Amino acid sequence: MTARNPTACLLIIGNEVLSGRTQDANIRFIATKLSEIGMPLREVRVIPDMRDVIIDTVNEARAKFDHVFTTGGIGPTHDDITSECIAAAFEVPWEAHPVAWARMERAFRAGEFNPARQRMATMPRGAELIDNAISVAPGFTMGNVHVMAGVPRIMQSMMDTLLPRLPHGTPIASRAVHAFRLPEGLIADGLEAIQKRYQGLDLGSYPFYRPSGNGVTIVAKGPDAASAEAAIAEVTALILSLERSPIQGEPEAGTAAGN
Repeated sequence: MTARNPTACLLIIGNEVLSGRTQDANIRFIATKLSEIGMPLREVRVIPDMRDVIIDTVNEARAKFDHVFTTGGIGPTHDDITSECIAAAFEVPWEAHPVAWARMERAFRAGEFNPARQRMATMPRGAELIDNAISVAPGFTMGNVHVMAGVPRIMQSMMDTLLPRLPHGTPIASRAVHAFRLPEGLIADGLEAIQKRYQGLDLGSYPFYRPSGNGVTIVAKGPDAASAEAAIAEVTALILSLERSPIQGEPEAGTAAGN
């Protein structure tokens, strides 16, 4: 029997994301990297900088998924409460991490390692550091929860450090085909029939609007590359039967919308 792939959940923490002031730029990077190691991202939640919400959501997610990733809320300001909330979720003290504290103390001139910066070296007892090549302040892992910065460049560097430590499953294969002048309503029944024949795949339909024309992209994803290729071959034949011209791969980036 093939071992199942480990599952993942991403928690995006920050009032600024919920208010619309900041647009999250981390989901695609994290989802892509996790797919490459065979850990599909099954759920993404955006939650506010509220203690009870963070604690409850972390505890719910870490019980439901094999691994939980968080971004945001580990900076030096008063609203950066993710770290202390993780400590509360695991019911351990929130205290100075000896390695992180010493490292950050060395990084600043005398008097500059102030209480605000000390918050970034204060973590749940037992936390394992997640270093990054961009800044001195690390993220950390507690159990199956991995806590990272919200700033994309720093988060990406933390992910690079973290990935080799994570369990790997079968990499998720992705195959796609698209066609212009093809509304979803015209292809829906055929896609449903193909999906039923490939129960181990996720077969998704994504309409697009481009300066060069409108259409739809069909993507097959799953741990079996041969099945993904076979499903897309059937989708290609379906598109041809509808007198449209299938193009392998995905079109250039643009705005997606239903039709």
